[in-house]
Amino acid sequence: MAKLIPQPTRIEAAGNKPKLIDEFFGQVNSGTPGISIARMQSPSGWVEPGQTPKFDEYTVVLRGMLKVETNQGSFEVKAGQGVLTSNGEWIRYSTPGPDGAEYIAVCLPAFSPDTVHRDPS
Repeated sequence: MAKLIPQPTRIEAAGNKPKLIDEFFGQVNSGTPGISIARMQSPSGWVEPGQTPKFDEYTVVLRGMLKVETNQGSFEVKAGQGVLTSNGEWIRYSTPGPDGAEYIAVCLPAFSPDTVHRDPS
C-alpha cells in the first residue's frame, strides 16, 4: 500500500558549519532500516569528519559541488553528476566551492549514527 510521507525530519549534521539534512525515508522519519533517502544542503566551506560507514551511499548532486576524499585520492562531483561510495570505504565529504551544494543521498542499508563510524575528533 502506498504511504504518503508528508514531510522530512531534520537531522543534526556533523561538520564544522551547519548543514541541513532532511530525511524523507530512513530509521528516523519512516522507520525503514533498509534504506535512507535524504536531501542535503551544505554551505560553502563545510567539511565533515572522515568516516568508514557500514553502508553503500549513492549521491546525486543537484546544485553546486561536493568534494569527495578517499584513500585513493579526491575528486569533485558537480551538479548533474553522482558518486557511489562502498560499505567499509573511508570517505570524507566537503563543499569548498563558493555556492556550497545541494544533493540527495541514498544509503543502503539506512544511515545510522551507530554504523557511520566517524573518525575521532
